[in-house]
Amino acid sequence: MADADWARSDAWIFVSVVIGGGSGRHLRSPNTRRPEGVPLAEVLATAEHLHQSIPGRDEVETAIRRLLGAGLVSVTEGFFRLTPTGETLWRTRPRSGLSSTVDTMLGILNRSRQPGTATWSLSEDDYGAAVRSAFAP
Repeated sequence: MADADWARSDAWIFVSVVIGGGSGRHLRSPNTRRPEGVPLAEVLATAEHLHQSIPGRDEVETAIRRLLGAGLVSVTEGFFRLTPTGETLWRTRPRSGLSSTVDTMLGILNRSRQPGTATWSLSEDDYGAAVRSAFAP
């Protein structure tokens, strides 16, 4: 079931995928078989930087399901990246300061498309490992 409006956490995770992935630049070297994109630990680290809190497992899972279903992000072998549609949405947004980027994207998401639904899950173990990787001293 898709809610009629996007949640702020959806925009928060979307922006975290963008910024964690180098603002849309691909992180894969041409000599690797690793999928393009950003690992969950980087998404979480970026989210924490943006909001001074770590998104919960349920927040991440729900946001990614909605973003996947709307065709804005993809997940391959644990790596998150923008789709061409997501990249266009990001690149055509009005420029704003970092502190207002999540709110700007929330408004754009609500004006441009409905949240989708997709089957994707994040296990407690994978979430915990990503948190430890992102925030271990």
